Amino acid sequence: MNHELFLLPFLRALLVSSGLTLFFIFLAKNFSLFPKKVQKHHIHKEGISRFGGAAIIIAFVSAIFLDENLVVVHPLWGVVVAAFLILFFGILDDFLNLDWKKQLFFQICSAILIFIFGVCIEYITSPFGGIVEFTSADFSIASLFLGITWMVVMMNSMNWFDGIDGASAGITFLGAIAIIFVSLKPEVNQPPMAILAAILAGAVLGFLIFNFHPSKIMAGTSGSIFMGFILAVLAIFSGAKIATTLLVMTLPLADSVWVIWKRIQSGSSAFSSDNRHLHHCLMKLGWSQKKIAILFYVITGIIVVIALNTRALGKMVAILMVFALSLIMMFFVDKQLLKKEKLDAIK
Repeated sequence: MNHELFLLPFLRALLVSSGLTLFFIFLAKNFSLFPKKVQKHHIHKEGISRFGGAAIIIAFVSAIFLDENLVVVHPLWGVVVAAFLILFFGILDDFLNLDWKKQLFFQICSAILIFIFGVCIEYITSPFGGIVEFTSADFSIASLFLGITWMVVMMNSMNWFDGIDGASAGITFLGAIAIIFVSLKPEVNQPPMAILAAILAGAVLGFLIFNFHPSKIMAGTSGSIFMGFILAVLAIFSGAKIATTLLVMTLPLADSVWVIWKRIQSGSSAFSSDNRHLHHCLMKLGWSQKKIAILFYVITGIIVVIALNTRALGKMVAILMVFALSLIMMFFVDKQLLKKEKLDAIK
C-alpha cells in the first residue's frame, strides 16, 4: 500500500493547523481577543485564546480540498457546511456563553444539515452477526432520529470532557488513528475513510502541540464540539461502525453519564455547569493537568488496541466492561474526594 496516500494529507493538515494555531495565539495576545465571560467551572480563568477550534476546522476542511485522491461528493459537502456552522455557534458561545437550549438547537441543526446532504445511518452491524438494516418505510424517521441522537451525544460528551489541557484533542487523535487502521483492514478496505481520518489526526495534532499543558490555546466550544461531531460522522461514513467509536469515547461518555447522575441526585439540572467531572475531582485530589491527561491517553490507548483486535460481539462485550470499569473508577475517585473533604473540614 502506498503510505504517501495517508501521510501527505496528514502532514498538510498538521502544517495548516499548527500554523493557524500560532496565528490565533498571536492574534489573541496582541488584540486581546479573549472571551468576555468565563464560567466558574472553567479551569483557565483569563488570558488564553479559545480559537483552537477554528484552527482545527479550517485545517481539516482545507486539507480535504487539497487532496487529489478525495472526491468531494454531496455528503462530504454536508460535513464541510456543518463544520462551519459549528465554528460559528462555538465562537458565539465562547464570547456570549449561550445557554444549553441554544447550544442544543445548533447541535441538532448540524446533525439535520448533514442528514439533508445524505449522511445517514443505513445499517448497524449486529454484535450477534449480520446487520440490522432500516427498511425503506422507516428509513427516514429512524435514521434521522438515530443519527441526531448519536451526534448530539458525541458532541456533548466531548464538549463536557474538554476541561483540562490536551484531554479532548488527545482522545480525538487516538480515535482518528483507530479509524485509520480499521479502515485499512482487508475486510473493510476503505482508503478514502483512512485519508479523512489521517486529515483529522493531523489537524488535531497541530493544535495539540500547543494545547498540551501548559497550554497556549484552548479548543473552545467550536473545537470540542467539532471533535465529537467529526468522530460521530466518521463512524457513520465507515459503514456505521459505531462500536469502535463508542470504545474510543468510553471515558467521555462514562464521565457524562456519571455527572448527569450526580446532578440529578443532588436536585440540579442535568444540563447545569459544575465541577463534578472526573478531571475536576482528580485535580481536587492533587493531580496535575498533565498527569490527568496522560492517564486519559493511556486508558484510551489501551481501549484503541482492544477496538482494533475485536469483532462486533467482542466490541460489545468490551464496551460494557470498559464502561462499567470507568464508572467504578469514578465512584472510587468520588469516595476518595469525600474522604479528603471530611479530613479538610476537621482540620
